[in-house]
Amino acid sequence: MKTLKSIFLLVLFACLGLVSQAQDSLIIRKIYDEALVNGQAYENLRYLCKQIGPRLSGSPQAQKSVEWGKDLMTKYGFDKVYLQECMVPHWVRGEKEVARIIDGKKIINVPISALGMSPGTPKNGVQAKIIEVRSLDELKELGSKAVAGKIVFFNRSFDPRFIETGNAYGTAGDQRFSGPVLAAKLGAVGVIVRSLTESLDDYPHTGTTGFTDGDIKIPAAAISTNGANQLSALLKQRKLPEVEFYFKQNCELLPDVKSYNVVGEITGSEKPNEFITVGGHLDSWDLAEGAHDDGTGVVQAVEVLRIYKALNIRPKHSVRAVMFMNEENGGRGGAKYADEAQANKEIHIAAIESDGGGFTPRGFTFQDISKEGLVYVKENWKQLLEPYLADQLKAGGSGADVAHLRKLNTAVLIGFRADSQRYFDIHHSAKDVFENVNKRELALGAGAMAALVYLIDTQGIQRK
Repeated sequence: MKTLKSIFLLVLFACLGLVSQAQDSLIIRKIYDEALVNGQAYENLRYLCKQIGPRLSGSPQAQKSVEWGKDLMTKYGFDKVYLQECMVPHWVRGEKEVARIIDGKKIINVPISALGMSPGTPKNGVQAKIIEVRSLDELKELGSKAVAGKIVFFNRSFDPRFIETGNAYGTAGDQRFSGPVLAAKLGAVGVIVRSLTESLDDYPHTGTTGFTDGDIKIPAAAISTNGANQLSALLKQRKLPEVEFYFKQNCELLPDVKSYNVVGEITGSEKPNEFITVGGHLDSWDLAEGAHDDGTGVVQAVEVLRIYKALNIRPKHSVRAVMFMNEENGGRGGAKYADEAQANKEIHIAAIESDGGGFTPRGFTFQDISKEGLVYVKENWKQLLEPYLADQLKAGGSGADVAHLRKLNTAVLIGFRADSQRYFDIHHSAKDVFENVNKRELALGAGAMAALVYLIDTQGIQRK
């Protein structure tokens, strides 16, 4: 009898599990239908890009985007909509940069873009002999004797062997972030960095440097990949560094400015004091409209809550959409959000960040998840997300803004992963415009994020 009873219970539990999976599948299908048929992310992105445009922290456009974000979430009728004040850097580019390679009497104009937080050059620009290196270690080995008084040219290309292009970005990015700081310590008068992209074109890609208040600061700029190749070829033709480089940039760092995160919330029906956050960053670089970086992430986060409202899904936990400010050159918005959560003793069980572009969804990476939790996710959620091509579920990083929540020691941090092959072709460049976003891909990403929020809300997720 005990054996029969055990078999009966096993069959019963299996049947209940199948019923639950079937119900989850139906709800996820409804989520995707809403995103694909009635989705509003694309039109919201159009407004953000075309009516507001570039949104560098501290700029008037950044403030306009804050007001727009608050109005949008209020219009959607979220339970709570509010601003979260934070002070942000106010770096301005000024007039367009000028650069040229000087090879004897031959002058070659090349496209550059000042790097964020870099100082400007003197009024008449900087001209000096240029020395090419491919790593920070190579620069250190040369030392100040070889570097002092020169312009350092960092020319390490993306490694094409990486399938995920974010890994190539990660291995090349130190020359942009840390290179100018090290070069300044060795007495360089300027820095030129190869744009962080595998694409060969004439578009320089900006990004922030690692200068801090105590550092010696020298002007630093990104050069387009075509320009970098041309400069490198000329340097290889000379036994001595006789080639000189001239550049002029007019950027400056002004006093900090008050800005805001924008937060919208649907309050949980059972656990209102436990939170699932989904977000992207509202600020962008100033060379374009910040469409993929990170307008797509912002509108996808809002779309998650809009879908819930449209389908009358009342989550057990409180779900927040957060438009973070100042991810690009300071991270102050993400830090502020975590500080406020800690001060209010909030419990955050999960936080999802979309900051890899609005391309076709591939899945999610999970940070600070337990081994058992990751096994559960793969065994139970992969098959639910597989029909929507968002089933690559693995351990990995999350995002720069939600990473600040690690101090709470309560949340599993999650990165939304879209197909990365085209992202760094446009990242931080003048090509990051609305026209390069596909409506269907954007909607699929919003559906994937809403589906994952639903699974976390109904089934939980296990942290380390």
